[in-house]
Amino acid sequence: MPTELARGPWSPEALHGGPPSALLLAGAEPLIAGMHPARLTVELLRPVPLTPLRLSAHVSRPGRKVRLVEAQLMTDETIVAKATLLGIRVEDTDVPSSPMPHPPKGPEQSPTEVPETSAGPRYEAFHNAGVEHRFAEGHFGEPGPATDWIRLRVPVVPGQAPSGMQRVAAAADFGNGISSILTMGEATFINPDLTVYLHRLPVGEWVGLEAVTVLQPQGVGLAESRLWDEDGSIGRSLQSLLVEGPTVTG
Repeated sequence: MPTELARGPWSPEALHGGPPSALLLAGAEPLIAGMHPARLTVELLRPVPLTPLRLSAHVSRPGRKVRLVEAQLMTDETIVAKATLLGIRVEDTDVPSSPMPHPPKGPEQSPTEVPETSAGPRYEAFHNAGVEHRFAEGHFGEPGPATDWIRLRVPVVPGQAPSGMQRVAAAADFGNGISSILTMGEATFINPDLTVYLHRLPVGEWVGLEAVTVLQPQGVGLAESRLWDEDGSIGRSLQSLLVEGPTVTG
């Protein structure tokens, strides 16, 4: 049962993309236990309401080296979101580790928490109460690229500590919001999907997004985020954007 802390900025009656993404992962992750979660692809098929949700997951492609798991969220008989998780086996090899770039300015050096009025509508929701933000570059409502460190305030499921990958899934959906080129009053830029690639699991509670958005006048856009923890790079995330505003028709 979603709480008010899962709500999104577009409507108080619909969830932010982060909590459903993390919840789908919570269902899929146990089915690749012992493997590395290399890719998570989430399809947000329709607005996810604040009503009871049913979560299910199954292995769609079994394997010892590569495995695919599919998960879905339903309200009654309607699928509102689904996900595919790709697991890759983990074993020691002689391949050297690639050099890791230094992360951007960390959360302890970033400005303190973003005021609620700068994080969207003035009702309690995921973006202003469910997570803590610390911006190293940019800000909510400030157009252009941004770097934001994000930490969950509450677990995805009560009584269960979120995994590192769940923290990433919850944070990665903020890419289009923190790097938006237009304000919410000028246009909507809703992502119908989210894809996260990880080359290693994060360490600690903070997930950093170094995000940039590109829009086209045909009403299509793309948000791309470089993902960090305080030790360095952990992967990338991508979001397709459906853009609608005063100059967009159709």
